[in-house]
Amino acid sequence: MTEIATPTVTDAHIVAEIQGRVGCLTLNRPRALNALSLDMIRAISQALLDWRDNDTVLAVVVRGCSKGGPFGAFCAGGDIRFFHQAALGGDPRLEDFFTEEYTLNHLIHTYPKPYIAIMDGIVMGGGMGISQGASLRIVTERSQLAMPETGIGLFPDVGGGYFLSRCPGRLGEYLALTGRVLGGREAMAAGLADGCIDSGRLAGLWASLGTTPFENGASVERWCTSHLSTTAGPAGWPQLEVDRIFALSGMLQIMAALDATDSEWARSTAPVLRTRSPLMLHVVLEQIRRARGLGLADNLRMERGMVRQCFHWRGAAQSETVEGVRALAVEKDHAPRWNPARLEDVTPQQIAAFFEQPWPAHAHPLRGLN
Repeated sequence: MTEIATPTVTDAHIVAEIQGRVGCLTLNRPRALNALSLDMIRAISQALLDWRDNDTVLAVVVRGCSKGGPFGAFCAGGDIRFFHQAALGGDPRLEDFFTEEYTLNHLIHTYPKPYIAIMDGIVMGGGMGISQGASLRIVTERSQLAMPETGIGLFPDVGGGYFLSRCPGRLGEYLALTGRVLGGREAMAAGLADGCIDSGRLAGLWASLGTTPFENGASVERWCTSHLSTTAGPAGWPQLEVDRIFALSGMLQIMAALDATDSEWARSTAPVLRTRSPLMLHVVLEQIRRARGLGLADNLRMERGMVRQCFHWRGAAQSETVEGVRALAVEKDHAPRWNPARLEDVTPQQIAAFFEQPWPAHAHPLRGLN
């Protein structure tokens, strides 16, 4: 008989239950593709803290759901419409959102028990933040992984600098700047997933968690791994070209090299970059390169400062992020008015502003991370 216990969870969009000796988390906001709200972040954090200190819980498994039921979508990111409204309205919950989200990302990366993420369907932005720190990252043939933030005038946050900069070669720069979407086995080739399972087998795997007599956390992870294929798919990008071009010193040199390269990949990559915020392309290139030399906590502290600058450096009305969300998700004209409008017009001082911490070290909202 499966024992089910539910910790204190105050958000209807998170289902947290103990099945057997496994803590099972379901993101249950399918109409929004499980986009994270502040309440969802708090509910996930509370469940993980409860289970961390509960000796009956050996491991944690997290999944999403779609309109058709469990699985089919994991998490499309943060609630960007909230970002837009909160920034323009001066809502202090915007600050709380990023502080608590990044704290949750750190908790997942450093969780003392196996944390297993079933990344079926769309996994973008904040969805990557609650899965890339997992001890086992499971994908399916339906998985779509990406950090597409440059398209909304943001940067790959939630630890994106940390995990993208550790992809092979200069793949991190390429994925961060373009926001390219990866299939499941492509994500394995990029080092962003550990194993693949057919989506039709997920329900059976999930059901087995409550009925299998696990001895310890490691046995839960081994059981899940035994259902996976660990053969990565072919990379859908030319790694040598990626390494050559995205190792260049700056965005102007990268764009010139793409324009001078006679390949289908280069011809398709350059137009994508030209739709992104010129300012944030420069910032993101610098972010990934700085992150390569940072540990997780320092990277998250850097990103927390960066995201505050995204909304406050020029004021919300002039924010690239507010403009990007307006164009994509609010007015949906898909015609963002980037400022500056050209890569050539971005100054070193504008780039540097994003890496100036708005707080002294003793007052940083993530000062407690280690």
